[in-house]
Amino acid sequence: MINFIFRRVLYGFLVVCGVVIILFWLFYVLPGDPVEAVMGGKGDAKTRQNVARELGLDQPIYTQFLYYVNDLSPIAIHELSADNYKKYNYLPIIPTQYSLVLKLPYLGRSYQSQRRVGEVIWEDIEGTIVLALTAMLFATLIGVGIGIVAALRVNTWVDYTLVSLSVVGISIPSFVLAILVSMFFGFYLSEYTGLKVTGSLWDMNPFTGDKELRLKNLILPAFTLALRPLSIIVQLTRSAMLEVLSQDYIRTARAKGVPFHKIILKHALKNALNPVVTAVSGWLASLMAGAFFIEYVFGWKGLGRTTIEAVGQRDLPLVMGATIVIACIFVVINIVVDILYALIDPRVRLE
Repeated sequence: MINFIFRRVLYGFLVVCGVVIILFWLFYVLPGDPVEAVMGGKGDAKTRQNVARELGLDQPIYTQFLYYVNDLSPIAIHELSADNYKKYNYLPIIPTQYSLVLKLPYLGRSYQSQRRVGEVIWEDIEGTIVLALTAMLFATLIGVGIGIVAALRVNTWVDYTLVSLSVVGISIPSFVLAILVSMFFGFYLSEYTGLKVTGSLWDMNPFTGDKELRLKNLILPAFTLALRPLSIIVQLTRSAMLEVLSQDYIRTARAKGVPFHKIILKHALKNALNPVVTAVSGWLASLMAGAFFIEYVFGWKGLGRTTIEAVGQRDLPLVMGATIVIACIFVVINIVVDILYALIDPRVRLE
C-alpha cells in the first residue's frame, strides 16, 4: 500500500510539473504584452519599464522560469527580508541571508485586481466545489437507481426508453443544455419554478447588505452539469448489473430463497459498483473543469467564471494559477479513487 501510494504521488507530481512547464512556455510565447494588460494602455515608457522590472519580465526567460518555480515550490530559497516575508509569509529553515524556507505556493498577483491569485482562487473555488459535488451526488444516486431499474426490466419498453434517454443526455453538449435549461426553467417558466437564470451560492441581501445562502440557485446549474455523467452512469450500472445477475452465485442465492431485494442490494449492486466508482471519480475531476462554462452561463460565482473572465482580460497569473489548482485536484482525486477502487473490490491488489 505504501509503495503504491508513493508511486502514485510521484506520478502525480510529475504530471503537475509538466502542467507548470507547459503553462509557463505558453505564457512566454503568447502574443501580447503583459505590461499592457497591467497598465491598460496607460503610462509612459519609464513607467512601463518599472512595471516590467517588478514583474520580472526584464530577465532572461530561463531566469523567469526559475523564479516562477521557486515561487510555486513549498520548499524554496528566498532572501530573508521584511518585503519578502510580507510577500511569501515563509518559515526559515536555515537563518541565513538566502535561506531555505517553507511556505505556501505563491501564484503571483492578478494583473487586473492586484490581489494575490491564491486569495482569488480560495475565495471562488468554494462555489465550484459545491457545484461539482452536488452535480456528482445527484448524477450518482439517480443514475445508479435508473440503471438498476433498466437492468431489472431488460428488453422491455422501460429499458428501451431509459437507455434512449441516456443516449440523448450523453449527446447534448453541456453548454447547449445550459442555454436551454436557463432559458426554459429560469426565464419562461420562472413564475412557476421560482428559479432565476443567474445566481450564486451566496447572494447579497438588498436590505441588510449581509451575505445569505441561496441553495435554490444551485438547482439549475447542478442539474445541467449532472446530466451527462448521469446518463453514462445509467448505462454503466445497467451493463454491470446485467453481467452480475447472470453469475452463478446469484442463481445460487435465488435457489436458496434469499429475498430478491437482498440479492440486488447486498450481492449484485456491490459487485457492479466497480465501473461506476471509476466513472464517478473521473467525472468528479472532469466536472471541476466542465463547470467553467456552466458557471459562466448561469452567472455562478466560482473559479470557472473567474477564469473565463481572466482569459478575456489576459490576466495570465490568474489563468495559470487556476489551471495549476485544477491539475492538482485531478491528481489528488485519481490517487484517492485508485485506493478506494482496491478497497471496494478485494480482487484488486495494490502492488
